[in-house]
Amino acid sequence: MNLTAIVHAPLIVVSPTDTVMHAIETTLPAKVGAVAVMDQGAMTGIFTERDVMLKVVHQRRDPDKTQVGEVMTSPVITVPDSMAPRDALRLMLERNIRHLPVSEGGSKIAAMLSIRDLLVFLVDDLTKDIQHMEAFIGADSPGG
Repeated sequence: MNLTAIVHAPLIVVSPTDTVMHAIETTLPAKVGAVAVMDQGAMTGIFTERDVMLKVVHQRRDPDKTQVGEVMTSPVITVPDSMAPRDALRLMLERNIRHLPVSEGGSKIAAMLSIRDLLVFLVDDLTKDIQHMEAFIGADSPGG
């Protein structure tokens, strides 16, 4: 399974020189909790809801004047789109992260994987496994 197929929202990108308010206003219509921070085609960081709370609100910074580059999380852990979903979940749990940039072919960032999207996929996958097992067990009963 390709990780980019699990993602439900398009990748949102902002510049490190954009204001925090611009980044927030960009995320609201897409209903995402993180954006990729790109500078001249290279990913320099990630800006998340957690960054807003801990580095802007808690520090009483003005979101209209604070640049994303001042409060983004960097460096960023990225994963290839070929990574197994369960491995991605394990990494997210070990590192206590909720959003994971996914690269295509090891270079270009193609998507932002949220832990919510990943859990929805894995629960659905486990549900299908259970249904297959129940069908298999039921077919092996007397008269089956």
